[in-house]
Amino acid sequence: MGQSILEALNVRVVGSGEKVVVLAHGFGTDQSAWQRILTFLMPYYRVVLYDLVCAGSVNPDCFDVRRYTSLDAFVDDLLHILDALGVDRCFYVGHSVSAMIGILAAIRRPELFSKLILIGASPRFLNDKDYHGGFDQGEIEKVFSAMEANYEAWVNGFAPLAVGADVPTVVREFSRTLFNMRPDITLCVSRMVFNSDLRGVLGLVKVPCCIIQTAKDVSVPASVAMYLKSHLGGRNTVEMLPIEGHLPHLSAPALLAPVLRRHLR
Repeated sequence: MGQSILEALNVRVVGSGEKVVVLAHGFGTDQSAWQRILTFLMPYYRVVLYDLVCAGSVNPDCFDVRRYTSLDAFVDDLLHILDALGVDRCFYVGHSVSAMIGILAAIRRPELFSKLILIGASPRFLNDKDYHGGFDQGEIEKVFSAMEANYEAWVNGFAPLAVGADVPTVVREFSRTLFNMRPDITLCVSRMVFNSDLRGVLGLVKVPCCIIQTAKDVSVPASVAMYLKSHLGGRNTVEMLPIEGHLPHLSAPALLAPVLRRHLR
């Protein structure tokens, strides 16, 4: 990346407390997505925030299309950040694709993680025999085609669906971070994420996990949370939030925060 990874990915450490909590954002957002949650955590924890390399807040020159062909390169980034900060133990909160990044990181370096908190997580978005991921291949290809044909129109249609709840300020915020992303990078990462399948490695995760899922999520069916609970290899719990949407940290922070606090122990 040329510059240090801490600079390139806008790493920040805020808050006070002995325990370290890493907040890792999902696809289409950046670390600002956690702003409404931070006030609930900063008095009690040292909080590490960073931007995924595909985020619009990161110099697009950092995104090497040849390197970021799988989630493994994103796992490398996370582990390099923790090593550079001297973190030897942390709680990891990952949303959407970052939930899967956390799972892979915990397989590679289990000693680093006290617990994984996985929000809106899915090991595979595509339906398969005896598995309901939420999307058929044809549906996904239509999404990719819509992105390529008219990125602005796709964002304007996708953002309200993802937010789910009738919270116009959150729709505007999610739209802003999607528009900040370079469309070709958005498409590249979307193809990689939607074609990923981590079901075969879930049993290798021995770190305790808390799976947080909303009652209705356009991206992740509620049944996926139960699939994760039964297939992850450690002690796992599921927290179902009685709300709609894929971004509860944006749309319902006051509901999500106490759940997070309860599991950050």
